Amino acid sequence: MNKSNKNVRICAIYCRVSKGDQEPEHQIKACKTFSSQQNIKVYNVYVDETSGAKSSRPELNHLMFDMRKGLFNTVIVWKLDRLGRSLKHLLNIVDEFEKRNIDFICTSQNFDTSTSHGKLVFRIIGAMAEFERELISERTKEGLKNAKNVGKRGKDKRPRKKSGYYLRHASKKVRDKYAPPFLE
Repeated sequence: MNKSNKNVRICAIYCRVSKGDQEPEHQIKACKTFSSQQNIKVYNVYVDETSGAKSSRPELNHLMFDMRKGLFNTVIVWKLDRLGRSLKHLLNIVDEFEKRNIDFICTSQNFDTSTSHGKLVFRIIGAMAEFERELISERTKEGLKNAKNVGKRGKDKRPRKKSGYYLRHASKKVRDKYAPPFLE
């Protein structure tokens, strides 16, 4: 970034969705609206489609590379958990932002790490995002454990659907259990 334009704010917008069928448009729109209201020019929008628990993500890595080249002085996200779900990872990212004088703004949770209040709110919300991710993981593991205890399997270990050939040549007991009515 040009040194003579130190007072001009140029931002990178980072958005993330966990699944390919989710749409990041509402995040992008909210961040762009915020940046225009604050007279912040948008350098680029970076969008990842992956879990926030992963510390290495293609577009986040691209953002960090561009930041190190000095192409912007502000990073805007819609919600903190879009940047990451691990408090350690979030702290490392924001620490690097601070070392390079990059302001970090979260539009929906209303904080800006250029202020002491914003730094406090960032750490509290980051801890809550990590806690939420750990709760989801615990619930999933507990659900799989309970299902196994009652004789069911997780989604990766479903019983195979019985083929028509198998059912035609199986015992009457098996046919009665698995066969659709038309094979009778």
